[in-house]
Amino acid sequence: MLVFKIDRLTRSTKDLITLMELFNDKGCAFNSLTESIDTHTASGRMFIKIIGIFAEFERENIIERVTVALDKKAREGYIHSGYGLVPYGYNREIGNREITIDEEESRIVKEIFAMYLNQHKSFNAIATELNLRNVQSSKNRGWSCIAVKYILGNPLYIGKVRHALFDTSRYFEVDGKHEGIIPEKTFLEVQSKMAKMQKIIKKRPREENYFCGTLRCAVCGSKMTTHGQYRNLNEQEVYYGSYMCLGRNNKSCSTGTFGHNKVELAFREYIESYADFTVQPDLDAQADELKTDTGVAKAEYEKSLSKLLQKEKDVMRLYIGEKIDFEEYGTMLEIIRNEKKAYALKITELENIEQKDTEFKKEDIIMNFKENWDELTNLERMQFLQTYIEAIYVLRETDTREIKIKRLEFHKN
Repeated sequence: MLVFKIDRLTRSTKDLITLMELFNDKGCAFNSLTESIDTHTASGRMFIKIIGIFAEFERENIIERVTVALDKKAREGYIHSGYGLVPYGYNREIGNREITIDEEESRIVKEIFAMYLNQHKSFNAIATELNLRNVQSSKNRGWSCIAVKYILGNPLYIGKVRHALFDTSRYFEVDGKHEGIIPEKTFLEVQSKMAKMQKIIKKRPREENYFCGTLRCAVCGSKMTTHGQYRNLNEQEVYYGSYMCLGRNNKSCSTGTFGHNKVELAFREYIESYADFTVQPDLDAQADELKTDTGVAKAEYEKSLSKLLQKEKDVMRLYIGEKIDFEEYGTMLEIIRNEKKAYALKITELENIEQKDTEFKKEDIIMNFKENWDELTNLERMQFLQTYIEAIYVLRETDTREIKIKRLEFHKN
């Protein structure tokens, strides 16, 4: 076994001793070009161990110095870019310690926050949309739900620097030298929503079950989970949702299952009898701070759609020129047409957003919730409840077996 220097083999004394024993057991000679030591003698093995101790000491010293330097750099407000990568949304010139905003990437960052907070899209849905538009990520790869979640939860985008993310004993956040991209109020709202969704909903519920995540059992206080099934009605499949108390699973509660329609009737009765249910959030200000640039997104989709149209013509030419057979032609054409359909749907969606503000920012609906509940779609109802309602306590009356809403709890923030 030949090495240039012993510390190139290992800087752990324990590992070095283990390797020496292994070499001796296997009859393998060991030699170092810079340290001529005979490991077959007792004194030689002693010197090997001494050198190993110094190598381990140097390794630990390097770790300590790097750790202190990184801590100091972070406390001064500078980010540490692992492997030379600058966070998405920012640039850094060579030789400059501070990062600056990248206009193109920062627009995507704002769009990600808008899609999650205003359009209530999941991490996966946001990643799918960005990939569909061929938006490049920080590593020039496709977007994933993990990448989207990382951006949404990173205080870097409000001008903060966080350090030692995976070490709770050393973790801290400080004000950074860089400029934030997202308003702090918006960032905190996103963190609140992410925490609530993680705590209550493990998977995104169907829009028809818009009470999911807010219903609580008034008997035991447990959360209520959602179920559903399709049934045939007049030769059409109709979805029927229901809610069940989680306390029923461990037999700590005798509350049964509630049908969604019955909960809906009870909720309507409750809000009609509620003395003051007017909700007036500052939605216009939020919309100004964080708004999806539908024009740019639409242009990206139209550009991709135009490329697909050209691809379709090219495939036709290949088939006519007998470069591909009919089966290959049909397969390629089906793929192209499916992609065209996806882009066309996205363009239509953006056009609808431009024509009318169908998101949950409708001031005329929110300003008087009681009068406009019927005008909200299932998705808008879900958005309202998850945004403003902490818990809805529901109970089945013992004598009448009717479903009643006992009380509502609003978010404190």
